[in-house]
Amino acid sequence: MRLRNIKNAKEKINLSPYIIQNPEKYKGKYKEIFKNNNKIHIEIGMGKGDFIINMAEKYPNINFIGIEKFDSVILRATQKLENIKLSNLKLIRFDATKIEDIFEKEIETIYLNFSDPWPKNRHEDRRLTSKKFLERYDNIFKNKSKIIQKTDNRHLFEYSLKSFTDYGYKINDISLNLHEDKLDNIETEYEKRFVALNFPIYMVEVEK
Repeated sequence: MRLRNIKNAKEKINLSPYIIQNPEKYKGKYKEIFKNNNKIHIEIGMGKGDFIINMAEKYPNINFIGIEKFDSVILRATQKLENIKLSNLKLIRFDATKIEDIFEKEIETIYLNFSDPWPKNRHEDRRLTSKKFLERYDNIFKNKSKIIQKTDNRHLFEYSLKSFTDYGYKINDISLNLHEDKLDNIETEYEKRFVALNFPIYMVEVEK
């Protein structure tokens, strides 16, 4: 369940040094923020930040940007970062339907973790693995296009596999039960909850 109504959430998140305000002005120029030419990986729908924070800690030579559209959710991530110093991590409060407004040919990898499945057919274009979104991603990838998805929703997973392959992506890796397969993995806050309930976690890595 998402938290959406924390009082003064917007004002509070803007006080965090991790938040990029007015990200449109950095389109194509994120090296100015990170002050290096390292690869940039993004997580769309970062939630409360467990995954992106731990990734930044584990891989200091990669720049990470977490994107989340709800103020009260991204606030939780900034609170977790209050006593942590990571020069390779930034957060953006933004709606991914406009992702081409903030990035241009500079992203190496996109992580899609436990995205909203939007199960109704009329909402297909809202799914982060729909053709509509894959077309958007084409405009922000630097060279090759690489997407790593995790979900507990089998219907979304099956839909995504077809969407990826129809669009020309090749499957590099796949798991129908990520934790049973014991692959190298950093958990999200949702993932921990699902694993505790013995739900299988589906994972796929695709590239084109």
